[in-house]
Amino acid sequence: MSTVKIGNKLVGEGQPCYIIAEIGINHNGNIDLAKRLISVAVAAGCDAVKFQKRTVDVVYTAAELANPRENPFGTTNGDLKYGLEFEEDDYAEIDAFCKSVKIPWFVSPWDEGSVDFIEKFDTPVYKVASASLTDDHLLKHIRKTGKPVIASTGMSTYAEIDHAVGVLGKENLVLMHTTSTYPANYDELNLRAIPTMAQRYGVPIGYSGHETGIPTSVAARVLGACTVERHITMDRAMWGSDQSASLEPNGISRLVRDIRLVEQSMGDGVKRVYEREVPIIKKLRRVGAAV
Repeated sequence: MSTVKIGNKLVGEGQPCYIIAEIGINHNGNIDLAKRLISVAVAAGCDAVKFQKRTVDVVYTAAELANPRENPFGTTNGDLKYGLEFEEDDYAEIDAFCKSVKIPWFVSPWDEGSVDFIEKFDTPVYKVASASLTDDHLLKHIRKTGKPVIASTGMSTYAEIDHAVGVLGKENLVLMHTTSTYPANYDELNLRAIPTMAQRYGVPIGYSGHETGIPTSVAARVLGACTVERHITMDRAMWGSDQSASLEPNGISRLVRDIRLVEQSMGDGVKRVYEREVPIIKKLRRVGAAV
């Protein structure tokens, strides 16, 4: 199975898990909160942070934007969508901050204009959100950048994933097993799909989790996930649609710690007697091996 280079790190079999802290829209339109979340990801030892980028009046119809919806920014769905969207000055500030704390950032662009917008910042990779996996025009536009692609596969059939892989090609592609419920129930996670997808597609397979706990994301790594992505928040009780499916600072720190401990524990599969076991053999074993 091939590896994919994202920035200065290799992603794939035999490589350390690439851990992504998904900030998404959990910044609630506040650049200072976004910086705090970036700092949480850095302190936890994550490899990258991710945001979302939309051209609001392209992604949503005028009727959708006009729908009544009480929110911190106003009374319509449009007020909410525009309020959550960072613009060029904001992303310039994010870019500078991420460089200062030495963590890469990238986005899930939801439309072609957002790809062109983010190209100004030369991010190392693009993420295809599960909702965009069937958008051939967007997939082709992302591929034109020449950047590696991470594609989530939530709410998608094998036929739809097969088609997306055909559009994207397998070079510099990472697929993410995902269940698109927020938060996801444990009986919906289907982690055994990770090795199945690896066999089917022959590209690095990761896991994007929307569950509330930590152990299942660690289990995804054990099952072969080469990258793990989880939403992060300062407080799961904060206002926002993704907060309840996110990990708080202590949670993301524990996740990174546990994944690294699991990687250290996996070994090479060859059964052996360790040097530290020799005195234990002398102390506890009553009968030696048969000659």
